[in-house]
Amino acid sequence: MRLLHTMLRVGDLDKSLDFYTRILGMSLLRKNDYPDGKFTLAFVGYGLESEQAVIELTYNWGVDHYDLGTAYGHIALEVEDAYAACDKIRAAGGKVVREAGPMKHGNTVIAFVDDPDGYKIELIQRKSRID
Repeated sequence: MRLLHTMLRVGDLDKSLDFYTRILGMSLLRKNDYPDGKFTLAFVGYGLESEQAVIELTYNWGVDHYDLGTAYGHIALEVEDAYAACDKIRAAGGKVVREAGPMKHGNTVIAFVDDPDGYKIELIQRKSRID
């Protein structure tokens, strides 16, 4: 078995695609409309679906927002430099909701950003590896 994707329901597919591609640097891998079901699926990621997990953005036509609920946590992305990533995301119009810095009760550097629907994206700074 392997993890294929995580699905998020989005209220504005164009805004979400802009966030995940332009601001977070993912690629749009495929996008399909399903007129009979009145929904669109768009898959984004940093590599091919055959090689790694991706995110499925589901847009149900005519639905412009969702209640996120209390069970959802976040999607985590590894970054070289969380401080620089926050600066870049902010400069591109993204919303940083927790500035880069050490996590509570640890030394891993993390930050959080919100996507257009309010989903949390955690940025985890890659740890230096000592040979």
